[in-house]
Amino acid sequence: MTHAPVDSHHRPHPFRILRDPGSLPAELAHPVVAIGNFDGVHRGHRAVIGTAIDQARSLGCPALALTFEPHPRAFFRPSEPLFRLTPEPMKLKRLAETGLDGALVMSFDAALAGLDAEEFVAELLVRRLGVSMVVAGYDFHFGKGRGGSPIFLREAGRRHGFPVEIVPPLLDEGAQISSSVIRSALAQGRVEQAADMLGAPWEIEAEVIHGDKRGRELGYPTANMRLDPAITLAHGIYAVTVEIDGVRHKGVASFGRRPTFDDGAPRLESFIFDYSGDLYGRTLPVAFHAYLRPELKFDSIEALIAQMDIDSTRARAALE
Repeated sequence: MTHAPVDSHHRPHPFRILRDPGSLPAELAHPVVAIGNFDGVHRGHRAVIGTAIDQARSLGCPALALTFEPHPRAFFRPSEPLFRLTPEPMKLKRLAETGLDGALVMSFDAALAGLDAEEFVAELLVRRLGVSMVVAGYDFHFGKGRGGSPIFLREAGRRHGFPVEIVPPLLDEGAQISSSVIRSALAQGRVEQAADMLGAPWEIEAEVIHGDKRGRELGYPTANMRLDPAITLAHGIYAVTVEIDGVRHKGVASFGRRPTFDDGAPRLESFIFDYSGDLYGRTLPVAFHAYLRPELKFDSIEALIAQMDIDSTRARAALE
């Protein structure tokens, strides 16, 4: 079951972001809370959020997301890079688009990690947030050593006087939709499959930096971006759209090490069709619509330019 985003005009107040609240303001008191890390805010997450919004509407309460930053995995394993589908600013932007009234962002630190499951419920959900109801996914675990399960949460809710709804997994052609499955699809260049699970093409935001200006000499001036090294998107050529001043422009992008030239650190280079303008220093969203081919090494500049012409034609066709 998928939930369409609720029309935000129903909201009595604009989307609010509260960080580590000790209590809630009157207009957000006694909320229905959807809990999760929500990395990607994918269709499975939206089923949880949609359920919370539906319940909040029927109870006449605000609907809030309760989420954690940094991602708990980054807290427990700081030396292991974590490919975030949606870093915090983009996650909050996506949550705001769902029709929720706000997001509660809790700092995932030693104090929060040290709460056992019962303390998490009594201290956070009951004392600080005064929840009317909690909605969580079937795989949500919480509290020290992940001691709190959906079954525990339901039972604790009964003891503390709030109902709990556990949302079953959302399946896509029989396969489970999850952040890790989406990361794995992107690592194999399967951006269409990732988009299907996310409910929209996967998108990154990064700053346009000065490159070596080589694209300009080849007749393909590109917007260069250095991405977070934790991003494990497959190296290759993609059909993309780049948002500039609220307008989506079509283009073709290369993500990788530029084997024909320098085999340097991975970089995203986007050639935006029919656009000329200075983008240096601007942070732009780039959405990935189709994977065209793997990254290749060419014997000559002429061979590379000929292939770039083919890639551009294929990208335009893929974006039609």
